[in-house]
Amino acid sequence: MSELRLGDVIDDWCVKCRRLTNHSIVSMVDRQPAKVRCRSCYSDHDYRREQQPPSKKDLKKAALFGEVLAKVNPAAAEAEANKPGGKRS
Repeated sequence: MSELRLGDVIDDWCVKCRRLTNHSIVSMVDRQPAKVRCRSCYSDHDYRREQQPPSKKDLKKAALFGEVLAKVNPAAAEAEANKPGGKRS
């Protein structure tokens, strides 16, 4: 893949449109896109590397699951919290 430059068009998850759309690179840090502008709604946001953020519903489910697990087995709850993407205090 060729080196990315300011103004190049890349795909990214738009937080305003809530879908994967074309974006223009607005700023770069260490030759990597830092901020992008959606070409559909023209909103600027951090580059998310095409990753959809977790929904609030999923985050709440994970928190509730962690609470229940902590009551049943505290050692397992600690292991779950230390997993990548798990609940962290």
